[in-house]
Amino acid sequence: MMLLAVTLTPTIPSLQMNLSLPVVNAENSPNEWTTLPVFSNTNMQSNTISEFSSSKDSGEKVDASLKNKKVIPGGQSIGVQLHTLGVLVVGHHLVYGDGESPQSPGEKAKIYVGDVILKINDETIHGMSEIKPFVEEAGKKGNKLKVTIKRGNETLDTFLEPVMDAKEEEYRIGLYIRDSAAGIGTMTFYDPVSKKYGALGHIISDMDTKKPIEINNGSIVHSSVTSIEKGDNGHPGEKQARFSVKDFKIGTITKNSPFGIFGKLEQDLENGKYDKPMPIALSHEVKEGPAKILTVVEDKKVEAFDVEIVSTIPQKTPAIKGMVIQITDKELLNKTGGIVQGMSGSPIIQNDKIIGAVTHVFVNDPTSGYGVHIEWMLQDAGIQMVKSSKKAS
Repeated sequence: MMLLAVTLTPTIPSLQMNLSLPVVNAENSPNEWTTLPVFSNTNMQSNTISEFSSSKDSGEKVDASLKNKKVIPGGQSIGVQLHTLGVLVVGHHLVYGDGESPQSPGEKAKIYVGDVILKINDETIHGMSEIKPFVEEAGKKGNKLKVTIKRGNETLDTFLEPVMDAKEEEYRIGLYIRDSAAGIGTMTFYDPVSKKYGALGHIISDMDTKKPIEINNGSIVHSSVTSIEKGDNGHPGEKQARFSVKDFKIGTITKNSPFGIFGKLEQDLENGKYDKPMPIALSHEVKEGPAKILTVVEDKKVEAFDVEIVSTIPQKTPAIKGMVIQITDKELLNKTGGIVQGMSGSPIIQNDKIIGAVTHVFVNDPTSGYGVHIEWMLQDAGIQMVKSSKKAS
């Protein structure tokens, strides 16, 4: 059976569909409360999946058990604010020069969608506002700009000549760019000792380029769920939430990986349900059968809901899809229709252990979706895994 799966968190103005939605550009966000969509990292058309895998194409093999390791489960709705590494190119546009055929100087310079502008004239670029002065100066002097871009794992130099827009009377480079984004997701866990945390359970990608966002820095804040759009067959539901971009930062974001976003908390979090450290279960310890998820469906209230672990795969190497879960809780089904965008990162608890996080919803069956095993999130968070040892007899 072919399953169409959608991630549940947003991508950057792209933050995309994991269990999150497209988000707003932080550059254009008002300073007060803003209703936001959620985070995701792949669009529906590209999510056809025939099975879930027991390995991943990258990552270090982990042969360890967490001896007495405990972390505190999350479930809180969080606002996510990201700043990209350099400036991301998300599109081209034509510039109409005086008496010239319309062109995109950036496209002519072979700068592609998905490229990251790192430097201009050997000066490091940190944000969009730093680009305009270079463009104006080069345009007035009739010079070309030396643009250093990152494309995948390559760093390249190209030369771009700004063109005077006849209507606007300003020099343009014919590129749509972005340097920040915001959206919501769900906290998965945090370590009370190191204050390291993990959230979302999947990577944040740019909505326009469909590529993972390379972050320079970011922060998380508290958010409130204002409404729920129920899911139905062929149409994933979503949480609508809000947070203030001026709100007090509760943590940093230092990593955006296939297993979520990671950083350090600057204050302890409470969910009102499981506020004490809990042990975790490795992938081979997860069993088919009843479990619970922690998530928010109203305001900031974290609630526990019944789910069923339909299938699970013991994994020796990191993989983003480790288990299939199904919502069985009648109250949650009534409110949401099942798994909805914005639930990305909701912790899964079984037998008083944290076993993973919700990451994807099946478009053709919104009551079900994928989860990631917790050990891979702990690994990417940099939380030490203690190897168990047995004495030889």
